[in-house]
Amino acid sequence: MKTLNTSRRNFLRGMAGAGALTAAGGCFSIGCKGDGRIRLAAVGVMGKGYTDWLPMLKSGLVKIVAFCDCDYGKRREAQEALIRDGVDFDMCSVPFYTDYRKLLDDAGVLGIQAITVATTDHTHAPIAIQAMKQGIHVYVEKPLVRTLWELDYFNKTAKEYGVVTQMGNQGSSLPGFRRGVEVLNSGILGDVTEVHVWTNRPVWPQGAGAAAATKGAADAIPAGFNWNTWLATAADRPFKGAYAPGAKGYDPWNLCANVYHPFSWRGFFDFGCGAFGDMACHTMNLPFRGLELTTVEKAELKLVEDTSDVAFPMKSIVVMTYKARESKVRPGVKLPAVKLTWYDGNLKPSADLMPQVVAAQGKVPNTGCLVIGTNGVLCSTNDYGGDSFIALKGEKKVVNIKDHEACKAVAHTIQYRDDSSEGLAAASGAAAVSADGHYIEFLDAIRGVGPVFAETHSRCYSDVDYAIPQMEGILVGCVAQRIGKTGAEGVFHWDSAKQAFAEAAPNAFLKPYIRKGFEF
Repeated sequence: MKTLNTSRRNFLRGMAGAGALTAAGGCFSIGCKGDGRIRLAAVGVMGKGYTDWLPMLKSGLVKIVAFCDCDYGKRREAQEALIRDGVDFDMCSVPFYTDYRKLLDDAGVLGIQAITVATTDHTHAPIAIQAMKQGIHVYVEKPLVRTLWELDYFNKTAKEYGVVTQMGNQGSSLPGFRRGVEVLNSGILGDVTEVHVWTNRPVWPQGAGAAAATKGAADAIPAGFNWNTWLATAADRPFKGAYAPGAKGYDPWNLCANVYHPFSWRGFFDFGCGAFGDMACHTMNLPFRGLELTTVEKAELKLVEDTSDVAFPMKSIVVMTYKARESKVRPGVKLPAVKLTWYDGNLKPSADLMPQVVAAQGKVPNTGCLVIGTNGVLCSTNDYGGDSFIALKGEKKVVNIKDHEACKAVAHTIQYRDDSSEGLAAASGAAAVSADGHYIEFLDAIRGVGPVFAETHSRCYSDVDYAIPQMEGILVGCVAQRIGKTGAEGVFHWDSAKQAFAEAAPNAFLKPYIRKGFEF
């Protein structure tokens, strides 16, 4: 794998970009090229964006050469956050854009080698794909993209241009998570045909309350907010500001007081992927990896509450069927088809499915995943899979896999971030061990440092070889939620090879609307 892309394509990109540089906000300095640091641009400055680029900055492995955010006010917020966190970094020393298209136009002269994308879901693909076409390595927040067409496009582009990619399901790099994968990979649970995954999300408005807030005349666009580039590929519409106090969907804790920006956008079909797209990349991660799930064949919407024509439902249950497959970890072992049931809106599986979990914890956890096999059960009770608990057949209570005698015998087969003897030393950066290691792993992969994971064939544990099939199943489920019908009308069969559904209705949602001027 190349450490930095110095292809002819990159050379031409640099020549083309050398003519003019457009930066909003002044205080500009390109800085010194060739100092050994990766030249990073961050798109999405606060929220998840801040927690993505900050560990990379603190590692000392990058030089941030540009920021981009539709909301210019985020520049000041970020500087205040840096001061609060004791980080000596001057935001005014770096160019700041409010239009990602202009940033990418200037990528050559800026010498951008890598980019973080922590924006609205609907802009992940447009930004990342255009960057990859310029030979730029991409760290993209979950969900990787918003639609199935974009997912296929992303996959093909990443492979054509040979760039490093990493999806932002940060728990993937926790040692406890990787140990859970090893335990499941071992086959200790026997044949697994049933998985349950549940979340307390959405904690933002969806359903009828969100739809009602979009009606009526436009509100005034805040100063410094580029509504046009925030909309990006989406169809034009009036800007809507805050929910009226007391309105259905209004959040009295002020987490989601605004209709679209910031944060509340994720419940809308045109901008986000709802609770399923937001959280399944984390909460489904452990069973998906540990059971070596691949292609989803069918999605069935079993329950739905509070639907609308513009936003995801407030509550739903979706059953996903993953096809039988041969184990790559245990060659020659046939793994059966798996029914994975997804619950959101604070819905949970029955306590009867997990008596060993309830016996240990007193209740069904608020969020988690449950893997049921012929020889026992495994449950993770946090969103990132950092801790797992197991009970084998005949055992009354689950215990942490770290303390279970049978699990202690399971071989260590996946490199952890703190395995310094295996090429993942803390010397790779200040944040190399812990969840922040997910970011450093991305940077190390660009540098050609660290082992190649057998699962992804790269140095990133959430590269396209993993992220694409995981996201495909999630997005198939999101389509079922979007159609919002149960019974026979809520069953959809997906053909991954053809990239199409057998039924006509869901095929209407494969491709996003792409507004003129935002083609990619």
